[in-house]
Formats: sequence, C-alpha cells, structure tokens
Amino acid sequence: MKVPAHRVIKINPLPGCLLVKFHGIQVASTKKALVLEEANYPPVYYVPRGDIAEQYYARTDHTSYCPYKGDANYFSLQIPGHEGANAVWTYESPKLSVEQIKDYVAFYPDQVTFEVLSADA
Repeated sequence: MKVPAHRVIKINPLPGCLLVKFHGIQVASTKKALVLEEANYPPVYYVPRGDIAEQYYARTDHTSYCPYKGDANYFSLQIPGHEGANAVWTYESPKLSVEQIKDYVAFYPDQVTFEVLSADA
C-alpha cells in the first residue's frame, strides 16, 4: 500500500466555550475545545471526552480509517425520539502527528448544532 503524502493538519484551541446540541438537548459543553483544520475540509471541533453528557452516547461497531489521523471509533447520539447513528467519532490511538485529539470526540455538523460563546461572555 502506498503511503500518502504528508498533509498539513493544524490543531488550535478554540477561545471561549463550545456548546453542542442534538435536537435541542445539550450533549457537550467545554471551554477546552480544539479546532482541527485539514486541507480543504471545513474546520472540525473536537471536545474532550470528559466534557460530554455520556448518557446520550452509545458506542457502535462502526469504524473508519484516515491515513493522517488513524483508526476512528464511533458513537450514536440517542435522546427520546431521535437517534443520530454514528454522529460522533473519536481517535482513541491517533497518529503521533495529531496526538492532541486523543480522548476527544468530534461531531458531524449535519447531526448537531454548535454554539460558540465568546471568552468575554
């Protein structure tokens, strides 16, 4: 298998507080979010696992592989009347170049809404 060329991935802290909601229910809130920027993709918010409301997350068997980040595991979001299948992913053993995202989760933006509260708020 051919090794992919290096891709520039930037990871920076998000100033302020990030709220993540699924059908109006807050499923995460953090002041420690990271923003991952990669190639021409939209920026991705990563939230520490310790800042999620675990009762809404159900681990699934779904996995994927990124040659730049490693193997991803998935969670579905579940609230009464709604399920977001595989809406959340995590790199539990990410590649060394992106080790900052270990123990963080990310969300498909078509499944949740994000609200960023300014650090001054």
